[in-house]
Amino acid sequence: MRKLGGLRLSLKTTLVAVSWIPVAVTFNENVCYVAKIEGRSMRPTLNPSDNGHTDWVLLWKWGVKNPTNIRHNDVVLFKSPSNPEKVYCKRVKGVQHDTIRTRHPYPRGLVTIPRSHIWVEGDNAFHTTDSNDFGPISTGLVLGKAVAVVWPPSRWDTKLDQSVGRGDISVRGLEI
Repeated sequence: MRKLGGLRLSLKTTLVAVSWIPVAVTFNENVCYVAKIEGRSMRPTLNPSDNGHTDWVLLWKWGVKNPTNIRHNDVVLFKSPSNPEKVYCKRVKGVQHDTIRTRHPYPRGLVTIPRSHIWVEGDNAFHTTDSNDFGPISTGLVLGKAVAVVWPPSRWDTKLDQSVGRGDISVRGLEI
């Protein structure tokens, strides 16, 4: 009789645990996620050295597809517009309707960002593939905003909202 009671308890515990799996998956897909940042395009903000450590960031996903929730200097992860298998991490330098001063190899010197698009650039201008290569990206490609470094603990105080890349690249009051 004691075995039957123990079996019931473990079955109940298992069912309760299994019932929370969809909640956890939904939370990771729609609210937040911990993402590993690889590469050097966001140096010195993320992965500041070649010591073998990589930064892990808390990625906020709730509402990021809405263009009004993405602001200048946010660090975002997004699917590559040319290869959906790749995910890039870059800083938002322009939002919809901004006029941006571009860099080589972009074919024009100035570009106005279309509605529901953003202009992204890596902080490390010499080692980045960004909007200067593929143009403005749709906010529909954005996977989330990096809001904090969660690993390694020595980097918990990293300020992600402070740009260390190119300065102000927007041109106010100019239509092209």
